[in-house]
Amino acid sequence: MNETVFLGNVAENNLKTEEKHQESLTKRPEVVDDYIRNYLSTKGMLKSLDAFQNEWYELQQKGSLSPEDRIIVPDVYIKNQELADSLQKLRIDVDNYKEIASKARATYDKLRKERDFHRMHHKRVVQEKNRLIGDIKRLKKHYETYEPTLKNLRNRYEVAMKEKMLIKLERDRLAGKVAALESSGGGGTTGGNKGAERAGSAKKERDLAATHAANLAAATGSDVKSISKKSLNAPSLPKKVAGPREAVLPMEDRPNTYANVDLPMARTDRLKQIHSIKAHNMAVSAVKFHPKKMILATVSDDKVWKMWAFPSGELIMSGEGHKDWIADCDFHPKGAHLATASGDGTVKVWDFAKGVATLTLGDHTQAVWGCAFHDQGDFLASCSMDHTAKLWDVTTGKCRQTFRGHADSVNHVGFVPFSNTLYTCSGDKTLSLWDARTGLCSQTLYGHINAINHVAFSLRGDTVASCDSDGIVKFWDIRNVSELESVDMGPHAANKIAFDPSGSVLALASNDGSTKVYNLKDKTRGRDVTTGDDAMQAVAFDRTGEFLVTAGSDCMVRIFQ
Repeated sequence: MNETVFLGNVAENNLKTEEKHQESLTKRPEVVDDYIRNYLSTKGMLKSLDAFQNEWYELQQKGSLSPEDRIIVPDVYIKNQELADSLQKLRIDVDNYKEIASKARATYDKLRKERDFHRMHHKRVVQEKNRLIGDIKRLKKHYETYEPTLKNLRNRYEVAMKEKMLIKLERDRLAGKVAALESSGGGGTTGGNKGAERAGSAKKERDLAATHAANLAAATGSDVKSISKKSLNAPSLPKKVAGPREAVLPMEDRPNTYANVDLPMARTDRLKQIHSIKAHNMAVSAVKFHPKKMILATVSDDKVWKMWAFPSGELIMSGEGHKDWIADCDFHPKGAHLATASGDGTVKVWDFAKGVATLTLGDHTQAVWGCAFHDQGDFLASCSMDHTAKLWDVTTGKCRQTFRGHADSVNHVGFVPFSNTLYTCSGDKTLSLWDARTGLCSQTLYGHINAINHVAFSLRGDTVASCDSDGIVKFWDIRNVSELESVDMGPHAANKIAFDPSGSVLALASNDGSTKVYNLKDKTRGRDVTTGDDAMQAVAFDRTGEFLVTAGSDCMVRIFQ
């Protein structure tokens, strides 16, 4: 019984030991002689096997076998597997290297772009610095012209102060004498003293006048006799020379004449081109209708403005005088003058009767983008690339206000209808309203994410829209300083917008060569008017709402009915 158990335990232990050996069994690679033996044995070539073993052992005992004869026979599968693993590893390395190279290339492109940006920014800063240096030099020269006048005025002031001091001393001395005579008493003595006092006071006055004349002669270098005669026989104050009186803005806003009028609405669904005019030799930048007659004005990059009979398209008048492109124009409310804004930094006012520019306004330091007359006609507003807008007195030609606050070029300017409120839009993505009397900004509207190119008010003044370089049009509530609606007419830039007389239809001149139409009442877009691939730069409705005029970079003006 014990032997059986013992033998059973021994058997179990042997089985476990065999399992362990099987588990740890590894395949050893064959050497050359074993490979040959196995091959001959499997093929049944026993005689050859015996002969091979005899000869092999003899050579081995003699030491004739080299180490190369006893190397391991390579296993093809193992070799292929090793090569495949090595190839896979190399491919992974190649992919990693490609990814690193792409990242390095992207980093290089990014650094190159940043380098170009900083280089351009540096050039811009250098240009700005040079411009500021030029402005400083110009101001110094301007100040030097005032230096002799200031010196002369300073000398005159010193002479006048000396005379004033002498007159005070003489007055105090004479007052003391009068007080002494009055306190001395005695009738007859008083009467005699009064006569002597009159004679003495007359003599003192003559002496004082002579002293005054001598001081003036010393200050001006003139003859003492001539100055004494003038000072005794003529008034001392010079006569004022009469000049043009400065215009005054109305204290209150005027009632809008269109507020209660039923204005015609444009029918844009039936637009048809009836006429096209080769107006200029370069791009047409703006069009404007005459306030009283059927006349259309155009301005262009060719530095020329023209007036056309509408809608026949016959040329009436043209004018040249600007040194650079003309960006905008506006008619005087009475219709006898035209204002033009140019890239040469000036605004000119042209008189149709005289056929010349009667006024040139040149206080802007960079190109002027826009101009607009006040409804009273006495003031003109302009906006410039120098980040400012200005209000000009047309009567005197002087700048009455400079509106500062925008951080980029001011692209358009105008007046809210029948009011003293000025509006501007800028490349800094804002629209601002200004009080023309004080020069202060009353409201600023935010919402655009790109430069605002143009702003338009309806004739009633109750609807205002703005467009930007992304083709986005926004409608605003001025009273609540909030956005009413936003319409995407992109992706191309919107250059100009215009309302029809009723304020219900908006036309937009797009950079893709089309004129887009939007109906405010229905909140729907109308049919686009496409005239070519060249950008549309200007658009306008006539005052009847029957015609739509477009102008673009192809030098053409097109009339739709």
